[in-house]
Amino acid sequence: MKIAIYCRVSKNDESQDPQNQLIPLRNYADALGGEIIDEYVDLASGSNGDRAEFRRMLEDADKRKFDLVLLWSLDRLSREGISNTLGYIERLKRNGVDLKSLQESWLDTRDEGLGQLLLAIFSWVAQQERKRISERTRAGLVSARARLKAKGRDLGRPQGSKDKGRRRKSGYLLRYQNKNHG
Repeated sequence: MKIAIYCRVSKNDESQDPQNQLIPLRNYADALGGEIIDEYVDLASGSNGDRAEFRRMLEDADKRKFDLVLLWSLDRLSREGISNTLGYIERLKRNGVDLKSLQESWLDTRDEGLGQLLLAIFSWVAQQERKRISERTRAGLVSARARLKAKGRDLGRPQGSKDKGRRRKSGYLLRYQNKNHG
């Protein structure tokens, strides 16, 4: 069996090192008795399918370079929602390529039936998680702005030439409205 490994992390730091997924996936491929043909690693959000390695993996699947894609979990493949995620899986299946998750034993497209229903449910869950991450990020930014304002560090918004408060940032002279300086 020819195996491809797909790995995705959102950040390029120690907490999300791709090796944390790749090493167990390599061991899993060995346990399945397969030959690893290629590894596809993206350092990007799963909120859209415009990821270089993801696209390359799909193109190689179209060329039938492998029989099975191993991944850590469904949300590593996509957080775009049911329609897009199922579309990617259908594309793989049309090319004779199956998908198997290390963390989610139910996700094995070689099995029919209940797996299809669970796949739809968990695609939706992954999409909801992406929305929650976005909401938490926005809430964090609002909180940070409020803390700065409470400390008297309200930078305001960039203004025109009438503004007297000036700051240098990244080599460009920017003018900020500052309540203390009119």
